[in-house]
Amino acid sequence: MQSTVNYLWLLSDVLGQGATASVYKARHKKTGDQYAVKVFNHVSYLRPYEVQMREFEMLRKLNHKNIVKLFAVEEVGITKQKVLVMEYCAGGSLLNVLEESENAFGLSEAEFLIVLESVVGGMNQLRDNGVVHRDIKPGNIMRVVGDDGQSVYKLTDFGAARELEDDEKFMSLYGTEEYLHPDMYERAVLRKPQKKAYGVTVDLWSIGVTFYQAATGSLPFIPYGGPRKNKEMMYKITTEKPEGAIAGVQHRDCGPVEWSNELPISCRVSQGLKALLVPILASILEADQAKCWGFDQFFAEANDILHRTVIYIFSLQQATMHKLYVHSYNTTNLLMDAIFKQTDISPQNQEFIYEGHRLELELTQQVQLLPKTTENRPIILVSGEPKTPIGVIYKEPEIPMFPPKFDIINDANLGKTVTSAVYQLLRVTKSLMKCQDFILRGMYWILAILKEECREMLQKFTTLNLKLSFCKSTMMRIQQLYGSLPQMNVTEMDDLDVKLQSTLDFLVTSSHSVQSSQKQLDLVVAEWSKSNDVHLEDNTIGKVEVLLEKVSAIHQQLRKDRLRMKLQYNDEQIHKFEKIKMGIYAKKVQALVREDCVQKYQMLLASTKDWMRIACEIRKHLRLFSNQGVNLSQDLENYEAQLNKILDLGLVRLQGEQTMIRAPVFTESSEQKCMDMITRMKELKQEMEGVTREIQHNNLIIERLGVQKPHGV
Repeated sequence: MQSTVNYLWLLSDVLGQGATASVYKARHKKTGDQYAVKVFNHVSYLRPYEVQMREFEMLRKLNHKNIVKLFAVEEVGITKQKVLVMEYCAGGSLLNVLEESENAFGLSEAEFLIVLESVVGGMNQLRDNGVVHRDIKPGNIMRVVGDDGQSVYKLTDFGAARELEDDEKFMSLYGTEEYLHPDMYERAVLRKPQKKAYGVTVDLWSIGVTFYQAATGSLPFIPYGGPRKNKEMMYKITTEKPEGAIAGVQHRDCGPVEWSNELPISCRVSQGLKALLVPILASILEADQAKCWGFDQFFAEANDILHRTVIYIFSLQQATMHKLYVHSYNTTNLLMDAIFKQTDISPQNQEFIYEGHRLELELTQQVQLLPKTTENRPIILVSGEPKTPIGVIYKEPEIPMFPPKFDIINDANLGKTVTSAVYQLLRVTKSLMKCQDFILRGMYWILAILKEECREMLQKFTTLNLKLSFCKSTMMRIQQLYGSLPQMNVTEMDDLDVKLQSTLDFLVTSSHSVQSSQKQLDLVVAEWSKSNDVHLEDNTIGKVEVLLEKVSAIHQQLRKDRLRMKLQYNDEQIHKFEKIKMGIYAKKVQALVREDCVQKYQMLLASTKDWMRIACEIRKHLRLFSNQGVNLSQDLENYEAQLNKILDLGLVRLQGEQTMIRAPVFTESSEQKCMDMITRMKELKQEMEGVTREIQHNNLIIERLGVQKPHGV
């Protein structure tokens, strides 16, 4: 037990160790609250006094939520060693988080963004105070879990920090090999004499390596054998990196370096975030300090990411999920351009459905006015043109085989690799299942919408047919009335009759076509229902989770065995059996994913391709019919106008004849007959006007009924 005036700690409660100090978990003597104490060893006292005091002074003047807080500087009882009493971060370091099997392929996107925000916030505080850290790495970024369950990351270990303005340089060497700027690496690790001076951008290199590791779970630059074993090659990779490359890996001894300008498929960061993050990494992982970004540009670009809104879009035909990082003040035409970049679906072919309704986007509308989307409630994107299914893009992790030979250290390492692979397979399974959820949900909505549009189209055709029937009956009655008026234009009447008959034929054909589309939709709905039942009964995720629990439990046991280093005979036999079982469980997971989940997923993709082909064809026909319906409605209005014109002309002529009939040479019966015809024609005209008003009223009712209706699933 060690203590100061106010704090005490056990030497066994070590949180971390470095070259000049160790950090322990301590408690306040009066309150029992937990703290971290940094105790310096004898090596630290060999440093100049001003260097020893630098960390105290740095922490005293830094006060920020993303920097570990200094509470006191005290002395150990008899030895009088100075200790720093600091904020205790129960979540461990970012390195601890990345070493968990679950994060072997990198942090989740949400957690990565928290790391990004925290590091940017902490570094911004350092630069405001003219401080360069000089040892940024995951091990020096601590994690605290807030009351809301969210992580907060904090910079710590300011033993290497010093005050340095943007235009100043320094010569001294500090840092950790894998995170060192190449100029510093050359002198500190390779021991090559050089007189280069270093600026604040050395921190940016370390931040770039840290961010890459947080996003992918691995270092960006790896020579064959590892960075610590092949130091010359490590330096060669970092200094000969092509422009724009953010990673370089050498897979065999003396082999070529495989460069990458992208983050790997296996990482959990979306394509939308990758597009914004990669240019930042490429610009700070720059060995030439003159070409490297400055902190101002880094902060500007990083904060630009953090201030964007995420819009979740699921492309139905392509079966792909997209996260679009846009500013809330951006207009939807910019959003549609961003969708085009990710999906290759042009803006004019983009149609949207949200929660069962067609979503009509105004091009000048701000993104912040769109419905709120989440990972589980995206906007469904439908292309007006056929699109080939792409589906979930993933790389199946390799599951290593345990060698039969008993090797307590190697078994623990392989156990971690196997557990990490099973975690990744669980994520793949969840992604495939979620993709199926969205496919089935989106198909349900689009089928329901199309069925409703078919119903509305038939209603419109019925209305047009009624209007047409009335026009034809009116035509016949006019022809009967005009039988005694030989001076009327018979050709005009005949032409109009032909047009009305042609229109009637088209309406009958179109109605049959829409009814046929309804039957097609009913068949697709029946197929959808079967696929949905299969999906609802699928329990692959649950099975994989159970196997993962078993694999994780064995992994924990293998780790405990490694700590013991030497096992008794019975324990050794149990160890051997456990690792065999771990391999069996992992292979079961692999088989579940390959032979069950993936096969069902691919079958649904194939079905969706057929369903969407039918849906697109029906949608095109409905659009064509809708346009033709508008034209027909206009034609019928023109036909009505012609009939009215004929009636008006007939009335004029009849009224003229009535004047002539009143002459003495005509009989009283002729005058009466003429008056009867005038009366009948006026009644017919009034009837036409009444029917027209009624049809217009019915159209308004249909339009109101056609307003978006909710469709659930």
